[in-house]
Amino acid sequence: MNKIQRPVIALSIVVSALVLGAWPMAALAATQPRMGTAANFAVLAGSTITNTGPTVISGGLGLFPGTAVTGNPVASSKHVTDAVALSAKNALVTAYNDLASWGPTRSLTGQDLGGKTLTPGVYRFSSSAQLTGTLTLSGNGIFIFQMGSTLTTASNSKVLVRNGAQGCGVYWKVGSSATLGTGTQFQGTVIALTSITMVTGATILPGRALARNGAVTLDSNRISKPAAFCSATGTTSSTKTNTGTTSTLAQTGGGPLQGSFPWVLVLIAGVASSLGGLGFVMSNRSHRLSRR
Repeated sequence: MNKIQRPVIALSIVVSALVLGAWPMAALAATQPRMGTAANFAVLAGSTITNTGPTVISGGLGLFPGTAVTGNPVASSKHVTDAVALSAKNALVTAYNDLASWGPTRSLTGQDLGGKTLTPGVYRFSSSAQLTGTLTLSGNGIFIFQMGSTLTTASNSKVLVRNGAQGCGVYWKVGSSATLGTGTQFQGTVIALTSITMVTGATILPGRALARNGAVTLDSNRISKPAAFCSATGTTSSTKTNTGTTSTLAQTGGGPLQGSFPWVLVLIAGVASSLGGLGFVMSNRSHRLSRR
């Protein structure tokens, strides 16, 4: 390597490093949140758990720091203000923060979820979200819904999974409180910052109703936590950020982030190739001149 080649190659390396440092590398695979011991619970609350009618819970029921469980809901196990409930509540905080950390692949602010067919993705509502009718989730992967405030479903609304989608891979991060209307057939893990109310006959099969700080109110419901093993895979394009936002995408499904194709990397390859070619030409010219 002669004196001309060395600075040219060094310049190529510096340019590549600078451009790579500026490239945000936004496309990541959204994964399931770290549920920890909270995964063992189908119902978890902070203040109270109140039940009316023959509610059946397949999975644990937990309460911390509150002490009042009324209405005698049937559950696989119950932990009230004990070490197990405390551990689950701490794990719930981690799961909530994980769900909040993913940037959206699509904003659905102001839109009703009813009538939509969505592919794996991270869907954000800046404030409240409404489901009226049927929401269809299609394709194997992780579905994350982020509500800035409330989640409300109309009576007899449904969440359906198709084409490899699974309820165990669906997560609802609710910024305040969730209300599942009469007869709603829901799927996925609902993690609300404040409270969750399940109106008469609403079900979460499979899924969870987990309220960090407030109450869970039940009325003749059925809730069955997902199986311990979930084969839903993290194939969702997203960004890892607490404040990231993107503009609304036009397609029905989640899709990749806008600008996620690495055009900058193509540019880097072109610059490096050009500089390398320049170094080769200059090297040959220097060699010919030295022989004259």
